[in-house]
Amino acid sequence: MSSFKDKTLMITGGTGSFGHTVLKHFLDSDLKEIRVFSRDEKKQDDMRHDLQAKYPEFANKVKFYIGDVRNIQSVRDAMPGVNYIFHAAALKQVPSCEFFPMEAVRTNIEGTDNVLHAAIEAGVERVVCLSTDKAAYPINAMGISKAMMEHVIFANARVAAERGNTVICCTRYGNVMCSRGSVIPLFIDQIKSGNPITITNPDMTRFLMNLDEAVDLVKFAFEHANPGDLFIQKSDASTIGDLAKAVQQLFGDTGTQIIGTRHGEKLYETLMTREERLRSEDMGGYYRVAADNRDLNYDKFVVKGHVDTEADESYTSHNTQRLDVEGTIKKILTTDYVREELEKMENEK
Repeated sequence: MSSFKDKTLMITGGTGSFGHTVLKHFLDSDLKEIRVFSRDEKKQDDMRHDLQAKYPEFANKVKFYIGDVRNIQSVRDAMPGVNYIFHAAALKQVPSCEFFPMEAVRTNIEGTDNVLHAAIEAGVERVVCLSTDKAAYPINAMGISKAMMEHVIFANARVAAERGNTVICCTRYGNVMCSRGSVIPLFIDQIKSGNPITITNPDMTRFLMNLDEAVDLVKFAFEHANPGDLFIQKSDASTIGDLAKAVQQLFGDTGTQIIGTRHGEKLYETLMTREERLRSEDMGGYYRVAADNRDLNYDKFVVKGHVDTEADESYTSHNTQRLDVEGTIKKILTTDYVREELEKMENEK
């Protein structure tokens, strides 16, 4: 019997790109109910009408809850009867978090703490939280807030495990292609407008995964998590320069303009730190990083002597499998957005 049979799943930030893809995966499942929790009534209304138009036989399975993870009471009000949570609500844009860091604190850190406290109180069975590669060795406000979010997750996971009622884990992944605010839709829009593609740094590398892979990572974590585990998908990467060339080969070459890095950007991304790699487990397409279960009694570690704390290297977009332009084209063609935009372009000819 499926672990989802007759269960209720809640998705925080459920009107975002991840939430839309989760619905695509789970609408025809044996879940009893899917709750979309978010603060934007317009996006909820758009999603509701889209479901009614495209999936009338499943639309009634989806229930919409207006609320904000910053407000713990609104989270509690949506929690009764929930069995599982995918926590995706977050501020994700690097520049906006750089200019308004306390907003990132309130949503990414305090909001996550609210969700997890409410989940433990309500006896939710499993919670999978979504994090980002920018949380590893963070240099910008968004990454720092997500790094702190992860520590909030691990602390709450420890408490929940002691009580024995809720399993809390975390996933961390790189850039999700064509998600809201990502670079590929920007490139396509620039080409359609006849403008050159704006590139921050052509040698910059980024992990590439599509939204379906993001959901698969969350499903894998859901199925295999012990309390406090962190799950990371092995991901391909490309340079920003090759990504731009790939998009141009598909949509047309309007030239490029180098504009320099934005606030808080890295040359490459890290999915797993040296410290985490030391306690990681290779599970095929994924890594599991076990929770650090040491307690506050540090004396026993000092008395017992040296403990290795770092592996040889991190897992980064510089040392993972690097796609060339042709490989990058194949990768971005796995996204619905790129295929739909190509179809539109063909129809307009």
